[in-house]
Amino acid sequence: MTALSLQWPAAWSRQQRSTATIVVAAGVLVLLLWLMSIPLAWAPEPIGENARAFAEGTRVTVQLTLVAGVAGIAIGVLAALGKLSRIAPLRWLASLYIWVVRGTPLLVQVLFVFFALPVMVPGLQLSDFASACVALAFNVGAYNAEAIRSGMLAVPRGQGEAARSLGLSPWHTFIDVSFPQAFKVALAPLVNNSVALLKDSSLAYAIGVVELTNVGNRIQASSFQPVPTLVTVAVLYLALTTVMTQISSAIERHFDVEGRQP
Repeated sequence: MTALSLQWPAAWSRQQRSTATIVVAAGVLVLLLWLMSIPLAWAPEPIGENARAFAEGTRVTVQLTLVAGVAGIAIGVLAALGKLSRIAPLRWLASLYIWVVRGTPLLVQVLFVFFALPVMVPGLQLSDFASACVALAFNVGAYNAEAIRSGMLAVPRGQGEAARSLGLSPWHTFIDVSFPQAFKVALAPLVNNSVALLKDSSLAYAIGVVELTNVGNRIQASSFQPVPTLVTVAVLYLALTTVMTQISSAIERHFDVEGRQP
C-alpha cells in the first residue's frame, strides 16, 4: 500500500510530509474510534444492533496496544542494556528473560500472568486489563530488546570513545550519542513489533478482556452468524493496522536523516 506521506507536494521537506502524515493518520484514528458506531449501526443484523459494542471493543484494543507498546519499549531498552552489560548476572538475567519469553506462546504468558502470578505473589491483584497489559508488554519487550541491542551494536565503538575523550560521562555518552543512533537503526523492527502487538492483543480475550475479538466472539455465539461478525472484526483490525502503519512509516521517515527513503 502506497504510503500517505508520498502523496504530499514534492516541494515539502521530508519532515513536513512526515508530520502531516502523522497528524492526518492520528486524526483518522480518533475519528474512527469516535464515530465508527454510526456507519456500523447502518449495517444489517447482527452488526447494526451491536455497533456500540464493536466500537467499545475497538477502543479497548487500542488502549491495550498503546499501554503495552510504551511499556514494551522501556522494558526492551532495559533488557538490551542488561544483555550488553559487563556484569555477568545482569547479562544472564536479560538473556534468560528474552529466551523464556520468545520461546513460549503469548497465550500461555497471558494466562500465566492472570492465573499463576497472583498465586506466586500473594496479595498481588491485577484486573484482567492490567494482566493483559503486563503480559503483552513483557512479550513485546523481549522482541524490542533484540532490535535495540542490534541497533546499539551497529553504532561504531569510536563514537563512544570520541564522546568520552571530550569529557562526556558514560551516562551522557549513552543518552546523547549512542542511544539516538541505535534507536534510528532499530526503528524499523520496533515499528513492526508495534503493529504485531495490535493483532496479538486479541489474545487478551482468553482472560475475559472485552476487546474487539472478544466482542466478535460473543456476538457470533449469540447470533449464530459467524460470517458477518468475523468479517466485521477482520475489517476493523485491518483499518487499525493500516492507520498504525501509516503513522509508523511517517515516524521512520522523520528520523531518516540520511534521506535513504523516498
